[in-house]
Amino acid sequence: LRDMSAESILIFITLYTGLRIGEACALQWDDIDMEARVIYVRRTVSRTWSGENGKKSSRLTVGPPKTQSSLRCIPICSVLHEVLSSYPRRKEKGYVLLGSNGSFVSPRTFEYRYKQILSRCGLQLLNYHALRHTFAPRCIERGVDIKTLCEILGHANAATTLNIYVHSSMDLKKIQLEKLVS
Repeated sequence: LRDMSAESILIFITLYTGLRIGEACALQWDDIDMEARVIYVRRTVSRTWSGENGKKSSRLTVGPPKTQSSLRCIPICSVLHEVLSSYPRRKEKGYVLLGSNGSFVSPRTFEYRYKQILSRCGLQLLNYHALRHTFAPRCIERGVDIKTLCEILGHANAATTLNIYVHSSMDLKKIQLEKLVS
């Protein structure tokens, strides 16, 4: 674990929390409370667009999430706690993933690095958001209730969580119908 990169730590965090890529890039060590075993989602990296004289330009900013429900506190499970406890750089200040200037890393840069890691591991190249789409169904398969998952993901209502992340597989349908028998 001591050899894990900051990128690997953020990937691991996302697999166990469902963070969005902008939230992961904005995550600071102060947002991770190891004693309380929680991660606070307080900010996100986003691109803002402006235009003058017919020219469009953009810049990256770190600010609060777009919605109140995206400001949240996510419990740290035992596996994630063990990994974070073993990671020596967690006592640093500032962003978990630092850019060359000591600031945050852009989501586009992080996505590129993430795909490099997947490639080195011989894994299928999926976008970073696929981690969130891995986390949520795993929670549902393990019996996490929709309201809890909705709050962990930062959705405003459970309908959003249901519509985006709950897909009934044939195996799940079989299990549910077997409930009629017992």
